[in-house]
Amino acid sequence: MRITGFIHGGGQRRGAPGARVFFFYLLPFYFCLLCCAGTVQAQYAQPPVGPVPTGNSTEVLKKVGIEQKLNGQIPLDLPFRDETGREVKLGEYFKGGRPVVLTLVYYECPMLCNQTLNGLVGALEVVPFTPGREFEVVTVSFDPREGPDLAAGKKETYLRRYGRAGAGDGWHFLTGDKASIDRLAQSVGFQYVWDEQSKQFAHASAVMVATPEGRLSHYFYGIEYSPKDLRLALVESSKGKIGSPVDARILYCYHYDPSTGKFAPVMAVLRAAGVLTVFGVVGLILYLRRRTRRNEERWEEEINVGGAA
Repeated sequence: MRITGFIHGGGQRRGAPGARVFFFYLLPFYFCLLCCAGTVQAQYAQPPVGPVPTGNSTEVLKKVGIEQKLNGQIPLDLPFRDETGREVKLGEYFKGGRPVVLTLVYYECPMLCNQTLNGLVGALEVVPFTPGREFEVVTVSFDPREGPDLAAGKKETYLRRYGRAGAGDGWHFLTGDKASIDRLAQSVGFQYVWDEQSKQFAHASAVMVATPEGRLSHYFYGIEYSPKDLRLALVESSKGKIGSPVDARILYCYHYDPSTGKFAPVMAVLRAAGVLTVFGVVGLILYLRRRTRRNEERWEEEINVGGAA
């Protein structure tokens, strides 16, 4: 956008006031960004409930990741318990020709697991299909200490947030023993680790889609998922089609660092983006102010040299 510094004739200084107006419009926006950045940092600078972690995040995160095992077979004979405590086999949810959306979380995770489920709900709200009709959703806790009570509470929370009639018949929250969890995690490439010092799991975030036969067809990384892409993945998976590997932009969930008072490193990217935005706005404001000052000086010089109009 070009801002005219001055005009000839008439003796009216129009360009500079226009720049000032633009500057004062940007000023409230700048302060809003500062407030938002402060809010985000404050939100994620509080320790989770429970023991304060002290583990070495660098070493632990070397053991964490998600390997795409497209066309890999999920073992459907694995035993779990659903949110009512009923013993089930994983294969019960791979029937009727419906694809399955699979998420691995743990229900008492202090941050990333909830963000994963929040992102999934946000995408499902836009997708016209309904769990239990066109597809199934299976959420499995990878913490063997968790049981059906936690699963039931988590299901109630997310069904209420989802608000889709009949979704309760198609969204299942499971718990199981370590043997079943490990076999499932290995089959889908989900690499996580328990850190004894921090008493927390270190893990990454992704949503997987499988065909009705239990073959992995699509991976979605991060905590936000495109409804359009998810819908397409469900359509393709229902036909047994396998997608292509995607760029793995993985978010990690680890622990609160008492030495810095921050979580590391799941919010690093978001904080960096916020800081860059603020600096960009500040830079624009400073540029406009300097340009306005130069235009004023140029106008004064013309007035002094040429005399009054």
